[in-house]
Order: sequence, then structure tokens, then C-alpha cells
Amino acid sequence: MRKRGIGLLGSILAFCSLAAILSCDCLCGQKTAVAITPPPLAVPAKPAAIEPGKPWHFAVSGDSRNCGDVVMPAIAQGAAHDQAQFYWHLGDLRAIYDFDEDILQDAKMKGQQHLTISAYEKMAWTDFRQSQTVPFGGIPFFLGIGNHEAVPGLNSREQFSKEFADFLDRPELKSQREKDAGKGPVAAPKTYFHWVLDGVDFIYLDNATPDQFDADQLKWVEGAIASDAKSDSTIHTVVVGMHAALPNSISAGHSMNQMKDEGKSGVQVYKDLLELSKKKKVYVLASHSHYYMEDIYNTQFWQSNGGVLPGWIAGTAGARRYPLPEPNAAKAAKTNVYGYLLGTVTPSGQEAGTVQFEFKQLEEKDVPAAIVHQYSQEFVHWCFVENTDAKPGSPKTPEH
Repeated sequence: MRKRGIGLLGSILAFCSLAAILSCDCLCGQKTAVAITPPPLAVPAKPAAIEPGKPWHFAVSGDSRNCGDVVMPAIAQGAAHDQAQFYWHLGDLRAIYDFDEDILQDAKMKGQQHLTISAYEKMAWTDFRQSQTVPFGGIPFFLGIGNHEAVPGLNSREQFSKEFADFLDRPELKSQREKDAGKGPVAAPKTYFHWVLDGVDFIYLDNATPDQFDADQLKWVEGAIASDAKSDSTIHTVVVGMHAALPNSISAGHSMNQMKDEGKSGVQVYKDLLELSKKKKVYVLASHSHYYMEDIYNTQFWQSNGGVLPGWIAGTAGARRYPLPEPNAAKAAKTNVYGYLLGTVTPSGQEAGTVQFEFKQLEEKDVPAAIVHQYSQEFVHWCFVENTDAKPGSPKTPEH
């Protein structure tokens, strides 16, 4: 009987320690908190080098506010699985004008019930670094600026440039600026930049504020486009990313059309890219609108004004989802989804320079166990089900 009693007591104690935090009133009628170590977050290694002549991949999305601390680690795991050479963030890191729900939940899980808006604003970008870039580990992370990084009275382009100077001066970007300068002075890091990888010129444009593409940026991008056009063998493809879509897209209601002069500088850039597309393969990516959409420039305006560039929107990295515009003539469009665009580059053969884009949709089960432990299963579920303005019958809310 004594051995049986000891065995029963051991079983009870083992049962009481199964959960991460378990209120146990098994012994002496008292509740005891039993903690275990949370599962580690898998951090991807540096991607393998591109094999000459072989297809390779990259990942892109933007708008990681609201639930980005939950979604971005899942994107990192997906990008690693897809052997992406890099991840490209198209802007809007944190909400800034109000609390991000994931930051509030993290504070709640840590017993910090009274986070002030001023304390939130001071730590929001630090949170982005720790929660959204660290999970990418060795995968190179290229960071674009969005309108929530330049909210009047709260932050500015200058503050963003200082806070994320290391991202804007990545070795690839610094090397490209040095190459562009030739024997002249090397330009300082800016919020618009480009880098070349295996014959593809990746260009990021800064349209985070209503002044859109200013004179300096227009001069720079037109110089980059002209250089790409002249290159016979070095550059075969140009992929242009930005936060807000260029004007007159299917998503015109939330794009550069809402900016100063209805985005005339954006129209100019579009026409420059159209001209370039006669010599090189050109693709245009954006986020800003919180949904996925393909073929966004296939509109009556561009059909009648020069031609249609291949374009995508992927504002699907955690932000509160928006209703799709109506009417919607896109080849493919989804809302109430999270995920990223996976670009696959074909560097040789008949399709040399072609980039095929596939939207990689994430599910709740794709969120790493360590993140579920940190934020709770209930909150992860809330992010996937309730973080939306696109529910049937719900009124359309203003887009930010």
C-alpha cells in the first residue's frame, strides 16, 4: 500500500506539471503555479548561395502592424522553408497612431495592465526589431518606409532613418551606392535604395508622405532606370517595390491617387517603367492596402495610356484587413488573409529574367509554438479571425 500511495502521489504531481502554467489545488487544497520553459523559436540560417543558372526565390510583404508580432515569425519560417534569398518589407511596421493589439497582449501576458500610449510610442520600433526582424535570423532583411513611419507629430522620415540606419546601410546597399558613385562621392543612406542580385535590380521607392517622390528621388530613380536600360547583360530584370501603389491601379482608392496632385510623380515613374519594359522585364510591388491582389494595373486608365505593367499588392503581414475594392477586375484577390509573395527568378533559358509570383497564405497552425506560448492561442486565433474590417455586413471603416 505504501508503494502504491507513493506511485499515486507521483502521478498526481506529474499531472499538475503538464501545462506551462497550471493552477494546481491537488495538494493541501492550495493553488500552485507551475512553470515550464517555453519552446524555442527556430531562427533560420543564412540562405544557401544562388547556384549559377538555377532558379532562386525571395519573399515580400508589408503592413505588419496590429498582429505583426504573431504573423511575421510565421512569415520568417515560411521564407526559410521556401529557401528565400531575402525578405523585403514594404513599410508600415507598427500602428503608432494607436496601440498595436499584439503589444497590448504581450504586456497583458506579462502582467503589465496599464501601458500608456507614450510608453508604447517609445518602444514600438524596438518591439518591431525584436519581434519581427530577429525571427528571420540569417535571412537578409530589407526594410522599406511606409506612411506609419512618418505620422505628423509622432515620428518622421528623419527619425526612421536614424532608428533603422543599420537596415538602410546594409552591406548590399552600401556596396551598391559605392558602385553607383564610381570615382565620385558615395551617397549617404536614404529611405529609397536599390541593390542588384544575380541580374535583378531591386528598387525601393519612398512614397510614405503626401509629397510623394520629390525632385531628388525622381532624379535618382530615373538615373537608375536609365542605367538599367543601357545594361546589355548585367541587368535583365527590374523589380520595383514601394509602400503605396502607383496611381490609377485597381486599388486607386487607397494609393498614390490620394497624395498631392493625385500622384503625378507616380504617373511619371509608371511611364518611365513602361518605357523600360520595352528592354527589360519589369515588375511592380506595393502594400498599403491590407489584402492580396494581382494584376493591379490592369485598369481602363493604363490600358488607354501606354500599357499595363505586372503589379501586385501584398499588405498581408499582420495589419487589420480591409474589404476589397468594388468593382474588382484583378486576376486574383483575397482579403482576411495573411502571407507573403514568393518570387521565383528564372535566370537562364528561354524564360531568363522572368519572375513568377505566388501568394503563400498562412494559417493559424503556421504560427511557431513559441509565439503561441508568448501571446496565447486565444489571441493568435483573434488575429486570424477578428483582426478585420472585411466581415460580411460590417460597415467600411476609414483606411489609414
